[in-house]
Amino acid sequence: MGEQHHVQFPQEVIDEYATLGIDLVAMFSAGHLGTRMGVQIVEASADRVVGTMPVEGNTQPYGLLHGGASAVLAETLGSVGSMLHAGSSKIAVGVDLNCTHHRGARSGLVTGVATPLHRGRSTATYEIVISDEAGKRVCTARLTCLLQDAPAKG
Repeated sequence: MGEQHHVQFPQEVIDEYATLGIDLVAMFSAGHLGTRMGVQIVEASADRVVGTMPVEGNTQPYGLLHGGASAVLAETLGSVGSMLHAGSSKIAVGVDLNCTHHRGARSGLVTGVATPLHRGRSTATYEIVISDEAGKRVCTARLTCLLQDAPAKG
């Protein structure tokens, strides 16, 4: 766990952030918590964000994937989508996260796919479906992010 995986971005998005002196891949990495939990973002655009997380090390006392771990994966993926939608002049801050846990997972990787439900000027909402290695739905989440002006560099 804790390895960083290279995120796939459209070249025009990488170029937009590079002109501002921002390392896009580092900016949209899983962050410290996600890194500790083994989250890897494998595809990213405003239309779809895909990431994986190992079940091992992220379980509750019964050996099942912890619901909080699913929430971390969901918020990470939805936040990346929201930031890509908002563009380099904004930051996305999660304001509401809802997770419905459908079934347990005991081993392997879970994969989350975030797709937009709403993309506005001040908020973005993404649905995140988390599935096990057999393709069975483990969790359905919805994240709403507030899109705020990015702080001035200085």
